Amino acid sequence: MKCLILASGFGTRMYPLTLNKAKALLPYKGKPMINHIVDKIPPDIEILVNVNKKFESDFYEWQKKQNRKITICVEEVYSDEEKLGAIGSLNHWINKLSIQEDLLLFGSDNYFEFDIADFISAFDGKHVLVAVYDMGDPKNATQYGVVKLMDKSITELEEKPAAPKSSLIATACWIIPERIFPLIGEFCRGARRDNLGNFITFLVERDHVHAHSFDEKWIDIGSIDIYNATK
Repeated sequence: MKCLILASGFGTRMYPLTLNKAKALLPYKGKPMINHIVDKIPPDIEILVNVNKKFESDFYEWQKKQNRKITICVEEVYSDEEKLGAIGSLNHWINKLSIQEDLLLFGSDNYFEFDIADFISAFDGKHVLVAVYDMGDPKNATQYGVVKLMDKSITELEEKPAAPKSSLIATACWIIPERIFPLIGEFCRGARRDNLGNFITFLVERDHVHAHSFDEKWIDIGSIDIYNATK
């Protein structure tokens, strides 16, 4: 198993903080945001970090300070308009690096406190596993992908609904089995490659998507307000 951390976005919703610094490298609770993920990854799992050209040198400087091997994967993009999108980036590196192992996948702006070893233990080796979190009140879920579960499988995802049917949401914490990679390629041949939730919707029509529910703290650091209020 390998781990791919998605950090190639330009953090436009957090301007001006991210005009000259990658969101994943912003200080958060005493260390760079991305380290709250990196420091949880088991030592036997190779880590790949997907970044853009604008912040390439910053990530290489960060890489030198880490106490484990981390591969920086640089997309040839300099602006938000050029980006490949979350699923596009995933598909790009699977193909370019000829990855033939299951993948842990994390959005670098996800702060979570659940144990990754428990997450991996819940993976059956066959189906995509998505960590799902209860926001407590449906009113708190309007900015996320709200999911419906049946027997620990995701049967429906509604992206950013105005009136959520539940408070259970999909996070950007996944495990993807290698057998699903062709479906990622198929999805990317369509028009939309950015939204992880859209891929879940695509996938539940073709395969089972399992859910791993957790109760530990989780934060999607997607705006300056959330960043300042929680750091």
